Amino acid sequence: METENATKLLKNFSLELRRGTLVLSILSQLKEPKYGYQLLASFLEKGMELDQGTIYPMLRRLEQQGILESNWSVEQPRPRKYYHLTTKGSEILEWLIKEWEKQTEVMKRLLHE
Repeated sequence: METENATKLLKNFSLELRRGTLVLSILSQLKEPKYGYQLLASFLEKGMELDQGTIYPMLRRLEQQGILESNWSVEQPRPRKYYHLTTKGSEILEWLIKEWEKQTEVMKRLLHE
């Protein structure tokens, strides 16, 4: 039972770490337009598992904030909604990358004292 609780606790901590990087992760993959499933596949290919219930609400929220725009494409047999960064989104991505790099350096110092 103790091992099961420890595993659950570690999984929760892992999810918390990932939640903190979700916006940066999404923006980093939308330098070029992608539709939702394509974005999910891109994450999976790079080793980050996300589900639709996480990514689609985040895409909608980022669009409402003016960070992303979307366009429907009906050129394929199925219509697809493509998301891409706005100018504001590109600026925020650049800022978040710099912040990530600063935080990474701080964490390296903290973890390797």
